[in-house]
Amino acid sequence: MKKESTFQAVSFCVNILLICSVLLAMFGFAWEYSTRWYLAGFSNAVLPFASSPEEKIAAILAWMDRGPTRETEYYSDDNENRDPVDTLNYKELLTVCGTATNAFVNLASAGGLEARRLLLLDAAGMSTNHVVAEVLIDDRWIIVDPSFHAILTGKDGHPLTRQELADPAVLRDATRGLSGYDPQYNYEHTAFIHFARLPLVGGFLQTRLNSVLPLWQERINWTMLLERQSFNTLVAGIALLFLAVCLRRIVCWYGRTISLHPVSPWEQLRSSGIALLSAFPLNKGGKTVPIR
Repeated sequence: MKKESTFQAVSFCVNILLICSVLLAMFGFAWEYSTRWYLAGFSNAVLPFASSPEEKIAAILAWMDRGPTRETEYYSDDNENRDPVDTLNYKELLTVCGTATNAFVNLASAGGLEARRLLLLDAAGMSTNHVVAEVLIDDRWIIVDPSFHAILTGKDGHPLTRQELADPAVLRDATRGLSGYDPQYNYEHTAFIHFARLPLVGGFLQTRLNSVLPLWQERINWTMLLERQSFNTLVAGIALLFLAVCLRRIVCWYGRTISLHPVSPWEQLRSSGIALLSAFPLNKGGKTVPIR
């Protein structure tokens, strides 16, 4: 009897996890779909039709610099907000390198460009000095600095990559015309994802991954996963759903070995719904009776 009650309790918890993961995945899908729809409409209004990648980048930077009147007071204290609906519409967020880059990357991606965030780290690699964007053009990831509304170019006007900008002389020439550019914003230490910010294990994890898998950060576009809340909600929901399905199969397999049958999650949901509705009485002819 104890084994059966324990088994049913575990089965109940797995069913709840499965139902919650389905709901989270559905919510994430709806949220991401609405975000993509919003960004597509925004990019159509900002980017010139059938333009080259360089023209699209220039159009986005011009819109960020000289766009329409925007809300000047941001309604939240969260300056790390990455929601495109906010970063594209609040002047304050378009002046901060992190949120400005988020706005640029989302708008560029919606316009058909492959773009991602790049973190410029300090000499120790422990903190972020600045955030810029990389855009793939002609098999080269060129640097765009959304907060300075600039494509970093060399003396010949050719767009530069982060590898080229790692040379201090090249960086000085590329940023000479950018008023207020901090020399600490250099490209000697860069990252796409910064585990070093995690307490205790962050620095060790970042160092080990970089030594064992040098290209691990470039295999995935981490910008979408980490910087768009709707997308990471969808990914989290799908991952949780996969985990719940695996656990459900394990529970069913174990139940067969001990001749027990777990309750179906949908039967669990139906029973819970009936129990919930039964808790609310109906008034019939002045008498209160429970729902059957």
